[in-house]
Amino acid sequence: MIPKPNPSLYTPLPPEPTYVVLQFYHPPNHHPYLRRTLISISLLLLIFTIVFLLFPSDPHLQLVRVKLNHVRVNSSPHLSLDLSLSLLVKVFNPDLFSLNFDSLAVTIAYRGRELGFVESNGGRVKARGSSYVNATVVVDGFEVLHDFFYLVEDVAAGKVPFDTVSLIRGEIGLFFVKIPIQAKVSCEVDVNPKDQTIVHQNCYPE
Repeated sequence: MIPKPNPSLYTPLPPEPTYVVLQFYHPPNHHPYLRRTLISISLLLLIFTIVFLLFPSDPHLQLVRVKLNHVRVNSSPHLSLDLSLSLLVKVFNPDLFSLNFDSLAVTIAYRGRELGFVESNGGRVKARGSSYVNATVVVDGFEVLHDFFYLVEDVAAGKVPFDTVSLIRGEIGLFFVKIPIQAKVSCEVDVNPKDQTIVHQNCYPE
């Protein structure tokens, strides 16, 4: 007869361990790409800023004052015109470098025909600064036979129209490079030959 096993004499085996495998997800590292993008954008903005600040632009001309010295219409020995105008022109340099201009040239015309021309001395305008240049245009004995009827009508109306053009040429030294620039302003000036006054003045840059 086989004896029955005594359950109390056996130690139960521990349960088999359960293993849990944890996998961690590492997202792709975009920081280097983002950093390169920000650096590129910053460099572009810096380049645009430097070009905007340093790239030279033309100076600004403004006719500040026009003074009529005298005007006279001569009928003998032939129909001619005597005229003298004094102009004060303001030159403004908007750049960050000084401006050297060779001269300021001023012409005066009547109904499209040039009457006279004057050229003043050159000068220097500091960065973001202004300078004032005087110029006087003198016309003596200019024959106006081609515009006889127009001139008679204008004198009778008390308003003789003249056109003035002020032109400045110079250069700006950008590091070791000399960059030529120029500016022009045109004005329409109506003069009363009877009382020697300026009736109307209109200026615009070109």
